[in-house]
Amino acid sequence: MNTRTESNFTPIDPALYAKAFQLLDPAPEPNTPAAPAAAAPTFILPAPPARQTGPVEKTLADALAFLDTHGWVKGKLISAEGARCSIGALRAAAGARNGAYCDAGNLLLDEARQQHGKQWESIPSWNDSHTGVQVRSVWEAAIRRAHHMNI
Repeated sequence: MNTRTESNFTPIDPALYAKAFQLLDPAPEPNTPAAPAAAAPTFILPAPPARQTGPVEKTLADALAFLDTHGWVKGKLISAEGARCSIGALRAAAGARNGAYCDAGNLLLDEARQQHGKQWESIPSWNDSHTGVQVRSVWEAAIRRAHHMNI
């Protein structure tokens, strides 16, 4: 194998190359302000969608707010002063005996049974057998359950 080691290159002038590169990429003039650096792109992430209150949770929360505003009573649906029992507040909050009303009532009664025993067959019988503090505890727990169930 014969490998030639001699080159027939023409010698270069380093000053000539420096001048050529300067012409291709000139330095900014001393009195010319430098261009402002481009700002880094800003990414704005969209906010997560707001959680909507489900119809059962809303019905329960509105009914408890009704009890807080107008008062709670046992032994009757509505007192002369406008206070209501649990089923009366539920009816006032729902506005009609719709799906949210039925589901809220079932959830409230289920929570009452969990806290006070399985013997309760209806909201009025449970309501009339407990104190206001006990009744409120059941309402609050039912609202939390509806929230966690997203209903």
